[in-house]
Amino acid sequence: MSPSEENPEPEPSRTPLDRALRLFGDVRRGEGVTVVLMTLNVFVVLVAYYVIKTVREPLILMTGGAELKAYAAACQALVLIVAVPVYSYFASRTKTRQLIFGATLFSLLCIEAFFVGYQAEIPMLGFAFFVWVGIFNVAIIAQFWSFANDIYSVPTGERLLPLIAVGATVGAPVGAWTAGKLFEAGLSPAVLMQVSAGLLLLHILLYGMTLSRPDGVPHEREADAPRERSISGGFALVFRNRYLTLIAALLVLLNLVNSTGEYLLSSFAEEQADAALSQALAVDPNLNVGEFMGRFFGVFYGDFFFWVNILGVILQALIASRIVKYLGVAGVLFALPIVAFGNYGWIAMGLGFGAFRVFKTTENATDYSIMNTAKAILWLPTSHDEKFQAKQAVDTFFVRLGDVIAAAVVYLGTRQLAFGPTEFAQVNVVIIFVWMVVAVLVLRRYRQQASS
Repeated sequence: MSPSEENPEPEPSRTPLDRALRLFGDVRRGEGVTVVLMTLNVFVVLVAYYVIKTVREPLILMTGGAELKAYAAACQALVLIVAVPVYSYFASRTKTRQLIFGATLFSLLCIEAFFVGYQAEIPMLGFAFFVWVGIFNVAIIAQFWSFANDIYSVPTGERLLPLIAVGATVGAPVGAWTAGKLFEAGLSPAVLMQVSAGLLLLHILLYGMTLSRPDGVPHEREADAPRERSISGGFALVFRNRYLTLIAALLVLLNLVNSTGEYLLSSFAEEQADAALSQALAVDPNLNVGEFMGRFFGVFYGDFFFWVNILGVILQALIASRIVKYLGVAGVLFALPIVAFGNYGWIAMGLGFGAFRVFKTTENATDYSIMNTAKAILWLPTSHDEKFQAKQAVDTFFVRLGDVIAAAVVYLGTRQLAFGPTEFAQVNVVIIFVWMVVAVLVLRRYRQQASS
């Protein structure tokens, strides 16, 4: 059943909060409080993540440098092969609230353990912390969306998840800004760890408040049989269900295109920096090149991320829910590949980097808003075990797998095939065609499962 098939409550029956939220989405009678709690919760966890993510950078660079950081990034995918089945093991044996509280408290205890290790100056702590943060960030956020999918039905989730996702879209830039300001104020990484720990406590409190509400109770589906009891549950569920396999493939392709595009953006930034440096040296031959380039890249990416975040918030707050309302899931599912096709098609035709930055800003903003909405909605017609076990596998291991493949593509293109921006863009165009085919198959399966 589509959202339009639900009969909306008459306006007078809505609370003032429900009516206020109508500006951003189709919120109906009595839904407003839980929507606000969920939106605030995902906002809090995104702020906590970006604070802890900012901490990991100086920690690993101070203890091992850029080379160790590269090894740590590659190690994350290997650790996830073990971490996902372990999470699945507990997810198959506990109720939703026990799993959520237990996993979040475990994350909080990990932060405290790293805090003690930092104070004790334990060797290689930065490496272990970098690997853990890379797993924590995707796992704790995936768990939130598993919970959101479990408390809402398909038609209700299609209406409300785009609105709840505003919290995530806003939380990311606020978290990054907060971390930067705390570092500027002279606070140490250890203090920022405690800030993240405090935010996780608030995260748990908001879960408790949501669970206390009638419309915040998850569907345990204890009658579902058989429940997955294998320690390999998450991966087994993905490969056993063709719909989940297609979602995994979709995210691998998405991240492959995006990561390759990030390489092209870096190339564009280098091209711009070289041109600016030539002009600056003509004016001042004694210019400090290192300082100039560092300042240029800082300004370039600071401005780029600013506009990505601004556009992302606008798209999420005002556009995403309306796309779902008028175009359905297809609208949010195909928005990003269409934008990406225009972006890389421009470069693939040899038209140069002229408008690439604008296109890439639009692409990333669409990814962080419209596409995130699609990724949340796709899990609505799945079972309880699939939401909590398979989603962890897809949102962690398979997302990282896309990044690993992209690194291989860039390595082969630069070291073996002498690709330039045009050739890399052409590769992305081909991948986007495959991505769209997979998206069609995903949409078809989604509709079948939603109507069953």
